Amino acid sequence: MKTEIVIQLHQSFEESAQKEESTGVEFWFARDLQRLLGYSQWRNFEPIIKKGITACKNSKQNSEDHFARARKMVPIGSGAEKEIDDYALTRYACYLIAQNGDPRKEEIAFAQSYFAFQTRKMEVVEKRIREIERLDARKKLTESEKQLSGIIFERLKSNESFAKIRSQGDAALFGGLSTQQMKKRLGVPQSRALADFLPTISIKAKDFANEITAFKIQSGNLRTEGKISQEHITSNRRVRKTLTDSGIVPESLPPEEDVKKLERRLGSEKKKLESND
Repeated sequence: MKTEIVIQLHQSFEESAQKEESTGVEFWFARDLQRLLGYSQWRNFEPIIKKGITACKNSKQNSEDHFARARKMVPIGSGAEKEIDDYALTRYACYLIAQNGDPRKEEIAFAQSYFAFQTRKMEVVEKRIREIERLDARKKLTESEKQLSGIIFERLKSNESFAKIRSQGDAALFGGLSTQQMKKRLGVPQSRALADFLPTISIKAKDFANEITAFKIQSGNLRTEGKISQEHITSNRRVRKTLTDSGIVPESLPPEEDVKKLERRLGSEKKKLESND
């Protein structure tokens, strides 16, 4: 396909995108997409839309989230208008429609590549957002552990108490499995922190339990290891119940990439991007 045609088609697709005013969500009208994909008649294009809806359902997606039925007025001459059927389509819906179109059409061939690229680009962005969220969660957990450790030391005057209490909290959160047992289960080196290999939801669970325990120690003026330890166990059990009630069993979740490696990788990628600016 010639470069000028690619540029023209790309521009046409982007200029046809609509935005929902209240949410800013991007969408296309099917009638506009029909023209862009080289279909002159709606009766020939609507079956392609229905194939896209079927593909959406087969991928376990809610088709109504991507193919929203719409009605709109169009001019028919002499100032008169009539109402016609239409669809409001997400980018994913456009991709599915293109995948089910006639690849012999130049416009379809372009759209198949175009929407596949855009979908892949969005997947990469979403993955990066999840990775950054995990790094942020791990840093926040470090801060809540420092805070809780400081409060416990101030009450008990012992450097060993925090590690013991934290381990008891881990057992409560992970269904009776100790910190060491969880490390063995996830293949975490003994010299490394368990949290560095936990998924984001587990990191946030530990952080939330720390926050609850710190609040209860201070509000209840707890000053014995037994009472503080029991409070931390209770906090973790409550957080665990919230997770398991939602079908999330923390000790059954697989490990994720070492946080330190993740941080180095994202830092390296950031430097490469900056050097290319």
